[in-house]
Amino acid sequence: MKKEKKVIYYSDELSDEFAGDDITARKIDGSYAYLREGWAGKLLHIFWYRIIAVPLAFCYMKLHFHHKIINKKVLKKAGKEGYFMYGNHTHFLADALIPTMVNHPRRVNVIVHPNNVSIPVLGRITPYLGALPLPDDTDAARNFIHAVAASVGQGCCVMIYPEAHIWPYYTKIRPFQDLSFRYPVTYQTPVFTLTNTYRKRRFRNCPQIVTYIDGPFYPDRSLTNREQKKQLRDLAYEKMQERARQNNMEIIRYVRRADAGEQQ
Repeated sequence: MKKEKKVIYYSDELSDEFAGDDITARKIDGSYAYLREGWAGKLLHIFWYRIIAVPLAFCYMKLHFHHKIINKKVLKKAGKEGYFMYGNHTHFLADALIPTMVNHPRRVNVIVHPNNVSIPVLGRITPYLGALPLPDDTDAARNFIHAVAASVGQGCCVMIYPEAHIWPYYTKIRPFQDLSFRYPVTYQTPVFTLTNTYRKRRFRNCPQIVTYIDGPFYPDRSLTNREQKKQLRDLAYEKMQERARQNNMEIIRYVRRADAGEQQ
């Protein structure tokens, strides 16, 4: 008997969250150490990121999701320059692993919600995996901006999920604002997009994840900063929408509450 598809009802595409983790986020203040550049921090980064995270990410994604990356070669166009990458937010674990696989061997730092560094035990490890939690006060904001600038200056990829909230297995691209595109405008760096799609597999109910990489997109310096943010946001959004059409497996159906009420 065919299993019924799960249905999730939503009200607001910009703010509804379906991660289901119920984590109480710690406050990210001026005492939070974004850059851990001492010898101990560097050793812990090598251990957790290079020795543990990269091999586990590769094994898990390949064995469980038969993960495939399309168009990774475009990343070579950035040369040794740091860049920003924007992706759709549809899986609590895969979204943490895929940026590492896509950008390997380049280091990836990910701008995250404070929840990601508040998880018991794992929250102490994620900073060494490149997590940059959003700040909660002015002092932390200063340190955060310094960490982003340092990441770009070191030739890293800074990964951003502009949708902000996780919608598991969602097959479209939710509207997102241009606020996070101020970073590539500030540093005049290239932008790439990462679009995860879910594909049917012949003999398994678990989907294949196919990741599409596109870009680079550059800020148009003839425009104002505000216009450049919108320009980059629109380029990224349109390309991600185009790639999202490659989805051919819907595991969870998302229905707007207002539309559900009209149907009843």
